[in-house]
Amino acid sequence: MRGPTISENTVPPDAPPGAPTDAAPVCPRHPDRVAYVRCQRCARPVCPDCQRPAAVGVQCVDCVREAAANQRSTRTAFGGVLRPGTRPVVTLSIIAVCVVAFIAQRTVPDFTARWYYSPFWGHEEPFRFLTSAFLHSEGSFFHILLNMVALWAVGPYLEVQLGRARYVTLYLLSALGGSVVVLASAALGWSNWFGGVVGASGAIFGLFGAAFVVMWRSGHPAQSILGIIAINMLFSFVVPGISWQGHLGGLVVGALVAAAYAFAPQERRRLVAVVLPVVVVALLLVVTTWAYGTAPEDVQTLWTLPRELQWAIVEGP
Repeated sequence: MRGPTISENTVPPDAPPGAPTDAAPVCPRHPDRVAYVRCQRCARPVCPDCQRPAAVGVQCVDCVREAAANQRSTRTAFGGVLRPGTRPVVTLSIIAVCVVAFIAQRTVPDFTARWYYSPFWGHEEPFRFLTSAFLHSEGSFFHILLNMVALWAVGPYLEVQLGRARYVTLYLLSALGGSVVVLASAALGWSNWFGGVVGASGAIFGLFGAAFVVMWRSGHPAQSILGIIAINMLFSFVVPGISWQGHLGGLVVGALVAAAYAFAPQERRRLVAVVLPVVVVALLLVVTTWAYGTAPEDVQTLWTLPRELQWAIVEGP
């Protein structure tokens, strides 16, 4: 839709009909500016501020906007919309949230304790299943730096290939999957019910798994990303203080979700994008329900206590 039409020439109000005009043409968007250059599409005068380069000559802002609105979106093989020059806003937003949270961890008392995840606190405050994926070790800049570099390395690629909605869904489901596997590990007796975990690593491992699936499905060499996954998983098992459970859970969930996206028929791609998160969350909920049902008696007893008393016992003075 174009702006209001304004005469390009000034005609005296008392001039007879049909009288010739010799006033200079003016820009419709800026009537105070003389404009001898005309738009190649609508032929209206266009001042320098409203000129947009075209294949031949220039076009006005209104014609460029109208052409962009009528142009069909170009999509990737996985449904992502190609937007030339557009920044990876989802990846940048996740990085920004992690940085702000890290600053809060170092400046706000008990911030980490209120948002980190452990199997015990996940039962009482389920939001911790996800919030822990935006926290990092307070005493180490290396932890958040390494995770954010890894996120920036693989995130923008997946954001373009899958589209923003599928990409952020993949990230959150991978983070959730990592927390659920930590819980399952406690239920099997492999880890502590009170052991806390923080970090975006589980979600990022999910992105690594997704990148491998997408590259393989596209026919691109994926050996490099497979090597990165293998090396990082090896470190997860041999380096103390790293939650291999969270990494493994994120990797498996991320790869499976990406596989569903990548192999979905084009005509059912939207349906898969809607139904898949529901199915994954339902399956993770089944595992969570089973795991909490196996909790030791002393843990279940703590769950019956008032919140303030739980905090005093678990977190200490």
